[in-house]
Amino acid sequence: MVLNLFLYFPEDKREYIPAFISLSIFAILAVITFIIILKVNKKQLTKAQQIEEKIRKDMGNK
Repeated sequence: MVLNLFLYFPEDKREYIPAFISLSIFAILAVITFIIILKVNKKQLTKAQQIEEKIRKDMGNK
């Protein structure tokens, strides 16, 4: 019974359009953010591997 106070289903379905637009915008931004994070992670991984290789070479020479 208490949950019925917070539910609202409009009769005019055009009221869903702004909600769909904002949901779409945030979903697209979330996907773009995820892709950027993956690219940065890949760059940092290759950089860390290069540093590790350099350290191993330096340790092997001593």
